Amino acid sequence: MNYSAPTWLPEGHSQTIWPALMIRPPRPSYRREHWPTPDGGTIALDFVDGKPGSPLVVLFHGLEGSSDSHYARALMLQLTERGWHGVVPHFRGCGGMDNPLPRAYHAGDADEIRWIVQALTARYPVMAVAAVSLGGSMLLNYLAAEGRQAIPRAAAAISTPLDLVAASTRLDRGLGRLLYTRMFMHTLKPKALATLQRHPGLFDGQRLRRAHTFIEFDDLVTAPLHGYGTALNYWKTASSKSRLQLITCPTLVLNAQNDPFLPASALPSPHETSPAVLLEFPRHGGHVGFVSGRFPGHINWLPQRVLNFFQPYLQP
Repeated sequence: MNYSAPTWLPEGHSQTIWPALMIRPPRPSYRREHWPTPDGGTIALDFVDGKPGSPLVVLFHGLEGSSDSHYARALMLQLTERGWHGVVPHFRGCGGMDNPLPRAYHAGDADEIRWIVQALTARYPVMAVAAVSLGGSMLLNYLAAEGRQAIPRAAAAISTPLDLVAASTRLDRGLGRLLYTRMFMHTLKPKALATLQRHPGLFDGQRLRRAHTFIEFDDLVTAPLHGYGTALNYWKTASSKSRLQLITCPTLVLNAQNDPFLPASALPSPHETSPAVLLEFPRHGGHVGFVSGRFPGHINWLPQRVLNFFQPYLQP
């Protein structure tokens, strides 16, 4: 399905994430909780509190994101206006938190999604879950693994690298490597080096310092630390595209056709999904951008689209 998102940006300029990054919504009034992980770590969760009895919307951030990411602020502000509860759980080492363990987070990490939503449902029985980029991959893998046992009443995966081979290959070449991969490596490499200081011999620090691409980083750090062996095996095994047929929870999969992280040719077709999955591929929107309105624009379209999708499933 082609759901057209409005945009003021000409197509040549809507290929990137930068327009959305320059639009900074106000910071919501978060209430932070620190949770121990099942394996001895700690994560931070930032909540916005709604009216008693209202539903909870969980947002899992993307690679190296946080509750201060532009899309997280925008969604949490929309929830506040509706009087709903919201929460942004942070993955290991994100949100200003230290990560003392060798493991971090990765695209196939359905277990991390599972324990967080299981813990939240004890407090908030009516729940929907959205996730962005790498978080979207984690969420879709969780939904596919759980099938009819999935906890959320509805879900949305936004700007997800559904085919990790295609996405990582694109990011390791040309403009993607110069802009986006370089941006991610700016935080990924120092975190990995801090892990190496705590756990000497975990991987080759000199090779890590020379790494400039995702295949180098994932081959050295992500894949072996999380049981995948090699980067290519990690990308193939953790890709969520092949598991969309297993999802039974009503799920919106929203990707712009001009997303610089994933070529349009790698997007799935309806016959590759279950009836529970709704595919929406607007022509414009970039990567978690979807800027609309008159210049300088706003980023309200995305949270409104997601919450409007959730609305029918969150009735008492």
